[in-house]
Amino acid sequence: MTGTDARSAEMLLTSAAFVQGARIPPVYTCEGDNSSPPLAWSRAPVEARSYALVCDDPDAPRGSFVHWVLYNLSPDAVELQPGVPADPELPSGARQGRNTAGKVGYMGPCPPPGTPHRYFFRLYALDISLNLPPGVSKDQLEQAMDQHIVAQGTLMGVYQRDG
Repeated sequence: MTGTDARSAEMLLTSAAFVQGARIPPVYTCEGDNSSPPLAWSRAPVEARSYALVCDDPDAPRGSFVHWVLYNLSPDAVELQPGVPADPELPSGARQGRNTAGKVGYMGPCPPPGTPHRYFFRLYALDISLNLPPGVSKDQLEQAMDQHIVAQGTLMGVYQRDG
């Protein structure tokens, strides 16, 4: 599954910390606080009942590395503050899944030294709230979202470690 379906529209996903295609500041990586960056979105469709967010690195040495799985964000939400706690369930009712390292919550970029890696933050507007427990994988989330994505937005940042 690609995470989209034929009826999905485009949302605008931005960050106050970096722009599309730019370097992610070290504070949001393993070389800093490893905290999640601020994100904001607009152009959400009125039929949105919840949002889901996935961040992954397709350039990882062993295939795509999932850095963050977040779902059941309120349909009224328009942003995420930096430093979302790594709790399975947030006070808002949003839930977090497991990253490739097997941990719940955000795990910042930490590529091997060398070439820059790309990090894709993908926000999905869904026409349902997902009946998923905390701790699901990206694959489980994508399966549950299938045929329920009404819009999506993508923000890509890069990060490189020098050694």
